[in-house]
Amino acid sequence: MAVAEAGDMDSLQVDLGSRSYPIYIGQDLLDRPDLLQPHIHGRQVLVVSNEIVAPLYLERLQASLAGFDHRSLVLPDGEAHKNMATLERIFDRLLEQRFNRRCTLVALGGGVVGDITGFAAACYQRGVDFLQVPTTLLAQVDSSVGGKTGINHPRGKNMIGAFHQPNAVIADTRTLNTLEDRQLAAGLAEVIKYGLIRDAEFFVWLEERMEALVARDPAALAHAIRRSCRNKAEIVAQDERESGIRALLNLGHSFGHAIETGLGYGTWLHGEAVAVGMLMAARLSARQGWLPAADVDRIRRLLQRARLPVTPPDLGADRYLELMAVDKKVQDSGLRLVLLRAIGDARVTTEFDTGALRQVLDGG
Repeated sequence: MAVAEAGDMDSLQVDLGSRSYPIYIGQDLLDRPDLLQPHIHGRQVLVVSNEIVAPLYLERLQASLAGFDHRSLVLPDGEAHKNMATLERIFDRLLEQRFNRRCTLVALGGGVVGDITGFAAACYQRGVDFLQVPTTLLAQVDSSVGGKTGINHPRGKNMIGAFHQPNAVIADTRTLNTLEDRQLAAGLAEVIKYGLIRDAEFFVWLEERMEALVARDPAALAHAIRRSCRNKAEIVAQDERESGIRALLNLGHSFGHAIETGLGYGTWLHGEAVAVGMLMAARLSARQGWLPAADVDRIRRLLQRARLPVTPPDLGADRYLELMAVDKKVQDSGLRLVLLRAIGDARVTTEFDTGALRQVLDGG
């Protein structure tokens, strides 16, 4: 994976052969048509955003699309709208405007906008180009990179989707200035995840600088985004379709998706559910004898300092297990979980004590 720096902008490459693409990270990149336009190969562009982000940034992005036949679609905000009905609104707009197979979709927003726009691009006329322009921390460090796209189903989160890589990811870090505190914290959960699964040195860095991240220190945020994207790009380059190492990125997600589905999409933010899920995974790892209790405490303290929840909702072990059974990580051999051997060393396994799992799910 190549990394280049130019002034206040970094560029990372996701190495996937013919599907390789750059990640641009820096301030005021929305105003850089020289970054955006080379990745658009036809004339027609549909920018998909939501009612929170569009009033802030849509006009600036459209200015960088001068010379293209560009239209926009503004969707309602929130995980509750990441569904088939919203997906059909994107298809309706594309068909109404007679967009052809050389069109490009641009996702301007957070993870929900990126996931649903990418899925629409994967499906429309059997696949068209799209660009990710993430405006939340969670989207900049995680969901915009790697080509996972999809929508939720009432019975399971992200169960309907496709792998469809973007042409580029353009992460304008200045957009984080308008992000509400709760959304910033949700993104920090995914940042912490990289330290837990493969980058113990980064975890220590986060312990040293969490207050600066919460305070939105630009230098600290820029480093955290770069390091997170580098970690994810390296994993995706090795395992694009999650047949092996990429499953490590799901630390906490089996628990977290159960929380989101069980409480109703949007009650907890995705990052909040993942934070609690990671701590539940750490507690199970400790019960297995794999992770020292002191490391569980380190993880809990860091999540709390990031202003994230650490107490799971009381769904009951039976309900958790029912929801976790409807999960992409379940295989013929049964439920697979990502557990920790140490901070910075995660493993995907079916070898765990079911009694210990039930204790964790019951709040133990």
